[in-house]
Amino acid sequence: MRNASAILLFLACLLSLISSREARLFPSADAFPSAYPVSWEPAQLVNGSPCLFRVSPPEALQSLTGNWLGHQVWFNFDPASGTWYGVAGVSLDTAPGSYQLALEGVTLSGKKAAFNHIIAVKKAAYRTAKLRVSKRFMDPDPGALERIKQEQELKGAILGQFTAERVWSGPFIAPVEAVTTEQFGTRRILNRGRRSVHRGLDYRAAAGTPVAAMNSGRVVLARHLFFEGNCVVLDHGQGLRTFYLHLSEIKVAEGEKVTSGQVIGLSGATGLVTGPHLHVAVSWQNIYLDPALLLKLELP
Repeated sequence: MRNASAILLFLACLLSLISSREARLFPSADAFPSAYPVSWEPAQLVNGSPCLFRVSPPEALQSLTGNWLGHQVWFNFDPASGTWYGVAGVSLDTAPGSYQLALEGVTLSGKKAAFNHIIAVKKAAYRTAKLRVSKRFMDPDPGALERIKQEQELKGAILGQFTAERVWSGPFIAPVEAVTTEQFGTRRILNRGRRSVHRGLDYRAAAGTPVAAMNSGRVVLARHLFFEGNCVVLDHGQGLRTFYLHLSEIKVAEGEKVTSGQVIGLSGATGLVTGPHLHVAVSWQNIYLDPALLLKLELP
């Protein structure tokens, strides 16, 4: 009996030692206090909203990451406000409901800490419009279909990659000084009843109007495409991109770095259009978002 007791005592001490060592090697993710502050813009999220999350940790962190609607959110620290901020979005297909923002931070001492916050998403009221377009865009010939296929593969290869590096800085600006003629999210009925969703914002810009980069970024696409016409795509980092379509002229080259406000092209009427205008689109990790709302976000 004495031997048995001694063996049990030895095993208990061994297990305690192993558990203690594992705890030092693999710090557990402790939950932050329930009062852990999280805020976002816009105050009411809807399907199609870009959003800015701000997090105020109870202690200093060396890093903070998040997961929102199945997508990673990259957070950066803003010394001016003492908060961590990250840009994200809600897809047009997201149903109304409550969704979880999952956060994980690493403190200066290397300890992991996790926190979840529930955020409500409501349904936006998007209008419906009828539109007539050229038949060659509605019923492309075999040659055009092959071109469309190749361009889809090209766009998939270019736009399917994201980097954690943040290139954008400060608020996004309007690409032209003009009124808008078609809003994001409009349900359009084309010609003989075919339906599509307008995933950008149209500006009434006469042909030849200078088009400015909405923020700093890198040109990942600058060429003529079948539907988009002369098109420029800027990658602003962390999954955020802006698109400028139907240009009459492109003023930048692929791979070039641009600054906010730099002229990247001239507006026009190339591709699938009914007249001269500028179509601007915004995407976050290939989720199209409302550019008008992005322009209102107070980004650091």
